[in-house]
Amino acid sequence: MRYSTDWKDYELIDCSDGEKLERWTREILIRPDPQVIWKSERENSLWYQPCARYVRSRSGGGKWQVFKHIPAAWQVRYKDLTFNIKTMGFKHTGLFPEQAVNWDFTRELIRSSGRDDVKVLNLFAYTGAATVACLKEGASVVHVDASKGMTQWAKENAAASGVQDGDVRWIVDDCMKFVRREIRRENKYDIIILDPPSYGRGPKGEIWHIEDCLYDFMKDVRRVLSDNPMMVMLNSYTTGLSASVMKYILDDVITKDLGGTVTADEIGLPVTSNSGVLPCGATAIWMNK
Repeated sequence: MRYSTDWKDYELIDCSDGEKLERWTREILIRPDPQVIWKSERENSLWYQPCARYVRSRSGGGKWQVFKHIPAAWQVRYKDLTFNIKTMGFKHTGLFPEQAVNWDFTRELIRSSGRDDVKVLNLFAYTGAATVACLKEGASVVHVDASKGMTQWAKENAAASGVQDGDVRWIVDDCMKFVRREIRRENKYDIIILDPPSYGRGPKGEIWHIEDCLYDFMKDVRRVLSDNPMMVMLNSYTTGLSASVMKYILDDVITKDLGGTVTADEIGLPVTSNSGVLPCGATAIWMNK
């Protein structure tokens, strides 16, 4: 499993019985996590004095229970990156800290290439953590997400990290439709990052089911790779879309045509109360070497 040990503003303190106990700078949050099926003893006292806890409703959805004052929004830092976070609906904070290992990987790839003209396409780009990471290394980025609100948040993250003047285009659009237009325009990218949801709707009601749409979509993605591409990084939080399944797709769609290699593994977060690592999804990476 791949994970970063370099977080200082975020900590997964413990996890047990469907929940995880986290520190986001000074704020202690308890959030649900369906992968936490073990029922370890909750020995850490912070389990019983969190700032807020997200509780799911039996009828669907859920809400935050706030026990201590927490800011409406605050910032967390990872190395030289700064992100704005807040407690949102459906348990989220606007950032997936397990993705730090992928930010590091992508930054090192751009840095070690020795190129100053790397073009990145970030699809389903959410609040733009990967966009910000690539901008920090001087790459040009096209950031695409169907949500206007998430795209505005990404712009604020870019400003917080000091890369608001970087070479970036902010696109609010359905990712599938955008890629098809890029094919017609003959626009190409050296690095493509995808973090598709299990289910989603585009800005005009377009339906996305990952199991039904991903394979054909990846064939379109292949067509917007440059003549000397560097990487395709595919992330998934969908239970049925394992690392091995994503590797198979990338090998079938890209490696068979262009060569290169695909690696795939779970990504996770180390648990500071023990030596465990909580799995938090998977990443498959095609590299042109």
